[in-house]
Amino acid sequence: MVFAADLNFSLPWTNPVLIFSIILFIILFAPLLLNRLRIPQLIGLIIAGAMIGPNGFNLLERDSSVVLFGTVGLFYIMFLAGLEIDLADFKKNSGKSVVFGLYTFVIPMVLGTLAGLYLLDFGMATSVLLASMFASHTLIAYPIISKMGITKNKAVNITVGGTMITDTLALLVLAVVVGMSTGQMGNEFWIRMSISILIFAAIVVFLFPLMGRWFFKNNDDNISQYIFVLALVFLAAFLAEAAGIEGIIGAFLAGLALNKLIPTTSPLMNRIEFVGNALFIPFFLIGVGMLIDYRVFFSDIETIFVAVVMTVVATVSKYLAAFFTQKTFKFSSAQRDVIFGLSNAQAAATLAAVLVGYNVIIGENPDGSPIRLLGESILNGTILMILVTCTVASVIAQKGAYKLALEEEEAPAEGEESQAPEEKILIPVNYPENIEELVHLGVTIKSKESKNSLIALNIIPTDATDERMEKKAKKLLEKASICASATDNILTELIRYDSNVVHGITNVVKENKATDIILGLHKEQEISGSFLGRLTEGILGKSNITAMIYHSNQPLNTIERYIVVIPKNAEKEMGFVMALLRIWNIGRNTGAKLLFYASPETMKYIEQVHKKFSIEAGFNLFPDWEDFLIISRDMKDNDALVVLMSRKNGVSYDEVMNKLPKYLNKYFNKHNYILIYPMQFDFDEKGYISYGGTSIFNPLLQGVNLEDFTETVGKIFRKK
Repeated sequence: MVFAADLNFSLPWTNPVLIFSIILFIILFAPLLLNRLRIPQLIGLIIAGAMIGPNGFNLLERDSSVVLFGTVGLFYIMFLAGLEIDLADFKKNSGKSVVFGLYTFVIPMVLGTLAGLYLLDFGMATSVLLASMFASHTLIAYPIISKMGITKNKAVNITVGGTMITDTLALLVLAVVVGMSTGQMGNEFWIRMSISILIFAAIVVFLFPLMGRWFFKNNDDNISQYIFVLALVFLAAFLAEAAGIEGIIGAFLAGLALNKLIPTTSPLMNRIEFVGNALFIPFFLIGVGMLIDYRVFFSDIETIFVAVVMTVVATVSKYLAAFFTQKTFKFSSAQRDVIFGLSNAQAAATLAAVLVGYNVIIGENPDGSPIRLLGESILNGTILMILVTCTVASVIAQKGAYKLALEEEEAPAEGEESQAPEEKILIPVNYPENIEELVHLGVTIKSKESKNSLIALNIIPTDATDERMEKKAKKLLEKASICASATDNILTELIRYDSNVVHGITNVVKENKATDIILGLHKEQEISGSFLGRLTEGILGKSNITAMIYHSNQPLNTIERYIVVIPKNAEKEMGFVMALLRIWNIGRNTGAKLLFYASPETMKYIEQVHKKFSIEAGFNLFPDWEDFLIISRDMKDNDALVVLMSRKNGVSYDEVMNKLPKYLNKYFNKHNYILIYPMQFDFDEKGYISYGGTSIFNPLLQGVNLEDFTETVGKIFRKK
């Protein structure tokens, strides 16, 4: 037993329980207190770290535990940046990322080298190494951008891509300058570094996705999945360091490699963001604050001068890079501020460079003291530069992100409906084995803004007297709620007593004004030979909403491609646009490629929708549904099939649809597949289509033209 008299309260505190509790209270209260002063949360944590650190009140040491957790936080920031990036947009804007990456590398390198040579009177090697510190940056303001919900914006995408380029180039400059200063440069140096970097990149880019897909397909334990992802991040960081570059590059590359396996709507993504933002990233910021020593700025004039020059050059050069990027790509001022805010903070790579340069001894003074590549004044000046640039970056990023978020949520143009249709997605549940996948599909197809659009339903026969049926129903619905809450969504639970399951479901559809229904098939269940069976055909016949029949054979996040087959004249169906929106959300929220098969006439309309989203898609002409089995030849192991169907009275109905149960059971049973029936609309007295209780646009009749269709797409997709 430990008594109070045995506890050591001398400074700095060493009790691990006390240390951890103090840091947790700082993470909790520092942002709350400083927010009242309009100081960004990130700066609040850095200031708190400076106050409790060895150079402040000396409450805590910057020991190995703080360094460890801080390293995790730094890698977390870079990993999240790679994980949340829109890969389709990233590929589309890769050229722009290269341009920004070169701007934000070359401008600081030029200005930094000149400042080192002519203002600080350093040698060429020291000046170039100093400039490389300005060229690199840390995405310390990324959590601000993420909370504002603008991570998909083009400016953010380009900045994140450019970060990888400039940090890599800056760290290569560091390696070259150090190699030259220590006499290690030569052909062997370049060959060894090139081969090691290629091996590292190949392992992360090609092997990590294979490992991840195999693990997620064979292990559905939430904790195991999180630990697996964290292990891959640190393995990638270690491989990067073994290859001669900083671990932050490995963490970022790991995020890119696992991007498609961890959709933004998945529970795993929610857990990754929660743990990082709640614990690891604040630890990193507090650790950065502990490095700040305000006393050095009052003890040495040279240190003050060097620190001011470094801070001004670093800030000005990063602003110029953001300014030229804005002018080159005609971005708004808010986008420029976001680019500048994300790229101005100096922390991780800068610290690595200054510590490496400080430890490289290139000579000896007459008194025997060592001559370092980067001296004491630069080491101390770096601390001030980190503090100022992190502060400026956080303030500017928050300001720009706020303006950009407002721009993205601008009111619609005059004459257009401003109210987004209210979604209600009904999910009847009966099998515990497929509840999780049904809820995940519901979360995937819905609009991102809607957090309470899911409804889970279980039907209990009215003549049932066994109380166990009600208990079973409650357990099924509780499991569905837990699955939804893991993705930060609210699910409504409904139990219905009815003698007829079809009547029970269709009545719930009407009472709740549901817009979509997802009907799940058990993994071992086949579609009835009499097409869909009485239950499904009854629901399709008695309700006009978008209906989906889902057969799950593997987790949604492990699907690489969705083969989407669309019948001729599908664009003439009243609910075609809404059905296509659901398909687009699947591609956008999972990162999987959509491969469309449709007739030439229908493909024109699909391509109009494609212009609204930056997702990876392919288009193949498929005019004759009699050749449906050709699709099975194109299916790969991790592909899923999506078929846009039609009710028998629909204009796109084809007799081949009657053969689909046989085809699906025989050729596609080992794959995921979704059959989508577009909704049939109701009309109000003015001739408008009523969707989810909201009149939103003029009806698309059978004679729809491309111009009217494009206008309709714009109205529907505005809030999506």
